[in-house]
Amino acid sequence: MRIKRFLRFFSLVSLWLALLFLPYPGYAEQRPVIVIQIKGEIDAGQAALVQRAYHEAKDRNAQAVLMEIDTFGGAVDAAVQIRDVVIDSPLETIVYIKNRAWSAGALISLSHKHIAIAPGGSIGAAEPIPTTEKTVAALKAEFAATASKTGRNAQVAEAMVDKSLGYPGYVEPGKILALTDYQAKEVGYADLIASERATVLAHYSLGDVPVIEHVLGWQERAAGLLSNPTVKSLLLSVLFLAVMTEIKTAGMGVAAIVGLVAAGLFFGSQWITGLAGWLEILLFLLGIVFVLFELYTPGLGLFGITGVGCILVSLFLTLGGGLGALNILAVSIIISLLLFLLILRFLPSSRLWAKMVLKESEDTQSGYVSGIDYSIYLGRTGKALTLLRPAGTVEIDGVQLDVISGGQFINPGSIVKVVDVSANRIVVKPLPHTNTINEEEQN
Repeated sequence: MRIKRFLRFFSLVSLWLALLFLPYPGYAEQRPVIVIQIKGEIDAGQAALVQRAYHEAKDRNAQAVLMEIDTFGGAVDAAVQIRDVVIDSPLETIVYIKNRAWSAGALISLSHKHIAIAPGGSIGAAEPIPTTEKTVAALKAEFAATASKTGRNAQVAEAMVDKSLGYPGYVEPGKILALTDYQAKEVGYADLIASERATVLAHYSLGDVPVIEHVLGWQERAAGLLSNPTVKSLLLSVLFLAVMTEIKTAGMGVAAIVGLVAAGLFFGSQWITGLAGWLEILLFLLGIVFVLFELYTPGLGLFGITGVGCILVSLFLTLGGGLGALNILAVSIIISLLLFLLILRFLPSSRLWAKMVLKESEDTQSGYVSGIDYSIYLGRTGKALTLLRPAGTVEIDGVQLDVISGGQFINPGSIVKVVDVSANRIVVKPLPHTNTINEEEQN
């Protein structure tokens, strides 16, 4: 009886352990859908958000990434960054245009494998600003290549950028192309028109899949603000001004701290958005080391020039290179120089400077002396206490002094006379045929 009970108990425990540790048949299929909400102006912060979401999608082995977008457009460089992340991803990528995807938003939408659009939504209107032949040609090529990569009509994409083309049946030449919801579906730029997310997910057989949402956080908002060209230029101006002020004030420390904060904000925002990597940061730090080495070991200027070059190259690369980076650097340098000249002109006479700087000086007229006045020993005689070869020690009027001879060796005990005094340098010469000090020589 006990054996039967034991066997029954053992069987129940074994079954429980098997159910506990054996994988659930549908478990492997319960991979999530990552949802990204893009709303408002496209900037570096939105690019950072997309990168973060796609990293998590890869780590969690997500089934798909759904981007909900509603934007009038924004920065082309940020849109291209997002486009590259989406189009290079092996995951199923779906974009849901909730209201509009214009300009940079249209490029981002075209990079997805699937497009859904809400009733009343629109896509297109991507003419660049400024509208020059170069900018139109570059953006038109980007749109056409993206459309071709995702299996869509490239001519439609080109007409969204270049108003001279037009698209038969939808827009005549001279007007930019923007598609409504049903037009987008007609030309193959939308798979379906859906009024809510659940309908979109159900259409792609993802209705019962768990969803993980990504929205713009404070890190991305800060990165977007600090990546604004105007803000970047101001940060670099503060950095350059801090360097010049630190050199001028011979290391007060305050300017160095301000410069480090500006550099931290600049590189930190660019790191979050993926524009700054280890190479740019290491180049900047190497440049700082070279400049400090030059300041504390003055030489031919080689280390200083190398350091400044490393810093400028790192900033140029972090800004993305090209003409835009040069423009930001040039504007920042000019602003910092103007501010530095204003500081030199007005700060010394300001109340703030008066509180920071000690005006009193310890000069001779006020009775201050820098040290002993050795000129009182000029012409006096004394006795060599040590061998002068040529430096040594003599005694004059009971005071031991460090002196040097005119170049010859002088034996201990010899009588010497002070012939020159320069600051704390005392020069003596021996008196021939004199063994004692007489009063005339003393006086």
